[in-house]
Amino acid sequence: MSMNSETLPLPGKSWLRRWNPEDHAFWETEGKGRAWRTLLITTVNLTLAFIVWFLVSALVVRLPGVGFQLSTSELFWLTAMPGLAGGSFRIVHTFLVPIYGTRNVVTFSTLSLLIPAVGWFYAVQDPTTPYWVLLLLAFLAGLGGGNFSSFMPSTSLFFPKRLQGTALAIQAGVGNFGVSVVQFLTPWLIGVALFGTLAGGSQSWTRQGVTKEVWLQNAALIYIPFILVFAVLAWLMLRSVPLRANFREQLDIFRMKHGFFMTLLYIMTFGTFSGLSAVFPMMIRQSYGSLEGGPDPLTYAFLGPLVGSIMRIAAGPLSDRFGGARVTQVSAAGLIVSAIGVTFFTESQSLADFPWFLGFMLALFFFSGIGNASTFKQMPMIFPPRQAAGVIGWTGAIAAYGPLAAGFMIGLSVAWFGTPNAFFYWAAFFYLVCLCINWWYYARKGAEKPC
Repeated sequence: MSMNSETLPLPGKSWLRRWNPEDHAFWETEGKGRAWRTLLITTVNLTLAFIVWFLVSALVVRLPGVGFQLSTSELFWLTAMPGLAGGSFRIVHTFLVPIYGTRNVVTFSTLSLLIPAVGWFYAVQDPTTPYWVLLLLAFLAGLGGGNFSSFMPSTSLFFPKRLQGTALAIQAGVGNFGVSVVQFLTPWLIGVALFGTLAGGSQSWTRQGVTKEVWLQNAALIYIPFILVFAVLAWLMLRSVPLRANFREQLDIFRMKHGFFMTLLYIMTFGTFSGLSAVFPMMIRQSYGSLEGGPDPLTYAFLGPLVGSIMRIAAGPLSDRFGGARVTQVSAAGLIVSAIGVTFFTESQSLADFPWFLGFMLALFFFSGIGNASTFKQMPMIFPPRQAAGVIGWTGAIAAYGPLAAGFMIGLSVAWFGTPNAFFYWAAFFYLVCLCINWWYYARKGAEKPC
């Protein structure tokens, strides 16, 4: 991949004059340092984006306890809205980097996170906030989800192909930690008056007959200074590679069948990760929350995204070594078994079954995390650099509808059958289809695109 000033019609301090990471001498003398520095900065900003994207999933389980009159269906819709928005914003982000460059896109998309963060800071302090306002703020939280589909393609342009599996796995995996961060820290942040009366008063939260004071607004307010600091850091430290393409030129990715197949595979992996991350707290509440001594959803919900994020990081180097398609095959098989297994423990009347439920749910996160890394190794091997960046962005956009799909389908399953099992049966069938596609086109001996 050779990129130079001839491809850059609008030179300026935001744009590099030359970039060729496949050239060993260039990589060792100029490319390596800048690439890893760019990865570090964009990864920190991506982590913030995931925190804001999944902020709603950490808040909704607390809203009924502080006086918000919301049904189970309405709560599931609140968890689904960031997925709807995240996928939609990702479609836009898919095309931004070749037009505006890494520096501009990362800086201003990070600043956009202030909108939902400030909005939720005010909304949770008033139980009379209209439901439509909560839905709008949940939708705007999807701004954080959109950033992935510009940050990741940008990173793929900075690294040689031999390192893209590792680099993309690190960025996405660490970024995914944002889900665990917001779900793990929220119970602690809302439990104390971090900012005193300056951040508003407390709310009375009641659960199983016990009432205590909480400050739900802390869950949003704490991240606002970090958003400002890291947006400024991105503006000062980042530059853009000299690769430009207008919107029309980038539409060529939709004429490639392997773009469609890789989208299906990434729905299987990241769609599962993002969807279950959003609904996991609500699933714990739905299946075990009514039992005496039932678990607090946020005590356990962060473990799923944590496991998935760790495995995404770990599977990146493995995909570079053994090939992305082989690792994706393992991911698909594990997802099938885990999806079927969890259905045996969603209707239990005993807390003794909760460890089994938790174990199978964590297995779903485990195997989805592995596949998240391996599919992003496959794409740069199948497509040329600019098209690979576009496919990475597009697949990320469609898979980001995972929270919408999971929230909507699990909500329907519970409403119709009283259990989420219908969703998991459908998911297992979809995983089987994806396993066959991956084996035929990418993993088997003599495959059309071995990767």
